[in-house]
Amino acid sequence: MVLAAKQTLSAKIGFSNPLSRRNPSLSLQRSPPSLSFPSTDLPLAKLTVLALSKPLHLSSLREKSPVRCEAYEADKSEPQPIDAAAETKSEAAKKLKIGIYFATWWALNVVFNIYNKKVLNAYPYPWLTSTLSLAAGSLMMLISWAVGIVETPKTDFEFWKTLFPVAVAHTIGHVAATVSMSKVAVSFTHIIKSGEPAFSVLVSRFLLGETFPTSVYLSLIPIIGGCALSALTELNFNMIGFMGAMISNLAFVFRNIFSKKGMKGKSVSGMNYYACLSMLSLLILTPFAFAVEGPQMWADGWQKALSDIGPQFVGWVAAQSVFYHLYNQVSYMSLDQISPLTFSVGNTMKRISVIVSSIIIFRTPVQPVNALGAAIAILGTFLYSQAKL
Repeated sequence: MVLAAKQTLSAKIGFSNPLSRRNPSLSLQRSPPSLSFPSTDLPLAKLTVLALSKPLHLSSLREKSPVRCEAYEADKSEPQPIDAAAETKSEAAKKLKIGIYFATWWALNVVFNIYNKKVLNAYPYPWLTSTLSLAAGSLMMLISWAVGIVETPKTDFEFWKTLFPVAVAHTIGHVAATVSMSKVAVSFTHIIKSGEPAFSVLVSRFLLGETFPTSVYLSLIPIIGGCALSALTELNFNMIGFMGAMISNLAFVFRNIFSKKGMKGKSVSGMNYYACLSMLSLLILTPFAFAVEGPQMWADGWQKALSDIGPQFVGWVAAQSVFYHLYNQVSYMSLDQISPLTFSVGNTMKRISVIVSSIIIFRTPVQPVNALGAAIAILGTFLYSQAKL
């Protein structure tokens, strides 16, 4: 009778004796499997229906012991302790790394602008100096790939095809900015270039159909107003320099748009991406540089610069070429580590450091109204970066 009751219970909850299936005679020699639960005070008839809300894990069958079915909850694992000290240390290391990126980025940009202006003052050929900047960076990266300092990127025809419009826009923006700095003060060029967000919003709104929050449109008011005030009060205003900075803004806006659209899903690091961009831009720019200025003008100007400045002029050219690539490379590497918002804020602070340092080093005369316009424009750029993201 007991055996029949246990078999009934086993059948009700869906268990059977696997040993009995193999050899029915074993059922006469061994006890049938039973369930072991914490409480069995209720009559057996009331235990014939069980509701199981957690998965059951069955213990393994052993040859010389009765089958025992034990139930326990699968999600009762012990929580692993979190090492708060290690997490804090990792966060601090990340912040330190970002700080080093920013400090290096700003310092390299300041050094480039100083040497670039020195070269352009003595050697006013912006098309050639722009070409030399791209050539120096391309050569540096080719050597880095060859000796294994930097891993060679895996690219295909589709990669270069999508990179081409980005390179065209980058080339135009680079040359236009250099032309601007050959005609006006470095500080004035960067004040006008701080108006790039206004071009970005206008192009995105009217050409791409994108919409923005009201706060973004409002942030354009101090940007446009500050740039206009600085332009009107600039002591050494030059239309070519002003238009060069404006064209540079527009070109870099299209560069960013093409880059976002074309490079989705591409697994190329920031360093290698900019290296490929420099090489393609160099191929695009070189024939135009020969057509616009030409070797004869370069040779005559080179001799005059050497006679006026001396051998150190060669060092200036090398420095502006190398530092141009380095500061851009670090900025692209920073994008791999930080958010776009942090990058925008860093770019605004970079522009402030360039404007202030160039005014001090070149002793650029600045009227109070001109300085106010610059401050308003840069503040608007900062507000734009906060409202955009």
